[in-house]
Amino acid sequence: MRSATANTLRHSVLRAVAVVVVLMSWASRLLAAPFAPQDADWEGCSIFASMIAGAVGSQRFVATDRLDWDALQPEDGVIILHPTRASSTEDLSSFLRAGGRVAILDDYGAGDEVLSRFHIRRIPAPQRPARSLRNNAALAIAEPVADVSGHNMSVHPTVASVTQLVTNHPTGFQHPNLSPVLQIRARGEPDVVIAVAGQVGKGRLLAVSDPSIVINQMMRYPGNREFALGLAKYLVDDDSWGTRGGKLYLVVNGFEELGSYGNESGIGRAVSSVARDVSAMLRETRAQGLPGPLSVVLGALAALSTVAWLGLVAARAYRRSPPRYARPVPLVAQGGVAGRAAVLAAPTTHRALAVLELKSALEEAMAARLGLELPVSPSALFEAAASIGGLDDSRLKALKRLVLRMGIVETSVTAGRPIRIREKDLKAAADLVHDLIDTVERNGNHASFAKDRS
Repeated sequence: MRSATANTLRHSVLRAVAVVVVLMSWASRLLAAPFAPQDADWEGCSIFASMIAGAVGSQRFVATDRLDWDALQPEDGVIILHPTRASSTEDLSSFLRAGGRVAILDDYGAGDEVLSRFHIRRIPAPQRPARSLRNNAALAIAEPVADVSGHNMSVHPTVASVTQLVTNHPTGFQHPNLSPVLQIRARGEPDVVIAVAGQVGKGRLLAVSDPSIVINQMMRYPGNREFALGLAKYLVDDDSWGTRGGKLYLVVNGFEELGSYGNESGIGRAVSSVARDVSAMLRETRAQGLPGPLSVVLGALAALSTVAWLGLVAARAYRRSPPRYARPVPLVAQGGVAGRAAVLAAPTTHRALAVLELKSALEEAMAARLGLELPVSPSALFEAAASIGGLDDSRLKALKRLVLRMGIVETSVTAGRPIRIREKDLKAAADLVHDLIDTVERNGNHASFAKDRS
């Protein structure tokens, strides 16, 4: 009896160790966020980061999750990609006025709070673009905007080598003074600018309304790659007041900000120095990996757990299978709603199909309860959601991000290469769809909304 208890305890410990090892090995991938410069997945930006590093030199390119305003110099440049929290507009403005250069690429993140400081207003993209990839309006083709002065016609230096650029569910910009850089031509509606640039003090500002043009999946198009190279050159080129020779920083998502630009106080410099030392230590740990002894111990535990697992599998007794005529019909082989639900919930079913099912349910619910016509365009869906009430700004932004992700998934399934969907992302999408449908049922008014649209 004591021997059996000891064997059971040993097996439990080995299984727990195996789970810990697997979780540690996959931790970096599970925590990788979209637009991450080190992520080689379809929504990462590893290709974009490597192209910039090759264009400006690896010594001058810094991809970091901490932007230290105290360390920035007027000859430096900063790329802010899909910020998920508002940056310091005061530090950003001071940096630009001193001669720094900044490029902000954002659609549904927190970039609007920064861009509004420079009077840049976001507008919807055309619903009927003149050119698009695979006749999909969400993949509209953007073209450089030519500046005609006298008999000369030129385009912005960032897009000097770009003939066309493939967007991915873009938005648009309006600005009275900044120069348009890229635009989407439309049929039967006004053209929409998706990138603007101009001078702020001694510095330069470039704003792009679609950050996904630089993700790995979109960098296969020549125009998108040329834009990445032109962007890097625009941010490091020499200026009229002298040679720059500064660094180019890339920050994404929820990056942390330290210090303040132009801070001359001793306390501020001391605090920023400590923060930089801590950041350097963490970067060194990530670059060099775990210490040698700890790696050996984890490897030994992984080997022992593998041997234990193989022993358990080899010694496992298999049950007899009943005759085929006596077996119950699997639910996935049955028809109707139950069978369809079983197919979507099956472990072998790609989660992208479940996302498309949620997209269809959301569009049909909005159409049935608010008097919309199928298929429902993203702009009409946003307008309907905003009109019913009960949805605050955070939930509307969550809806925009959800529709963007659903569009990307639909495009990948249509192309025959469905993208990987994590289970927690699928559950979050399902919860949001259910919440939106419940809100429509509580607050939706079919008659008034249809009257307003007419």
